[in-house]
Amino acid sequence: MELKSTNVTVNASKADIITFLSNAENLWLILPKDKISDFKATTTECSFKVQGGITISLVENGSDADKLYLKSGDKTPFPFKLTVHLSEQGEKTEGYILFDGEVNAFLKLMVEKPLSALFNYMSEKLKSHFDK
Repeated sequence: MELKSTNVTVNASKADIITFLSNAENLWLILPKDKISDFKATTTECSFKVQGGITISLVENGSDADKLYLKSGDKTPFPFKLTVHLSEQGEKTEGYILFDGEVNAFLKLMVEKPLSALFNYMSEKLKSHFDK
């Protein structure tokens, strides 16, 4: 299953965004605090519980000039990859989050809408973080 967040324009360079997102501790700043609990992080990975009690863990999985890669960690109920796509537009950067998960049809019905909302929220929070 693939999900793509909304495209946002961030008032920062690609390098600044990749540096910020490469530190998993910073993900706390772009997550919806009212929908998660038990956030724990190191610089390379984080985990948290989402509403419903499911634990999600994210592990930094490298980057290149235009993308940052994250993958699911051991505590996650299904394997997935997140790719943050970035494209500089003058002094700003345009980007979106692409989710690619191994989700069966039943689970897809349960997680598609909440995950789409989560990635759109994270994109908007990233934008507002750099607009300060």
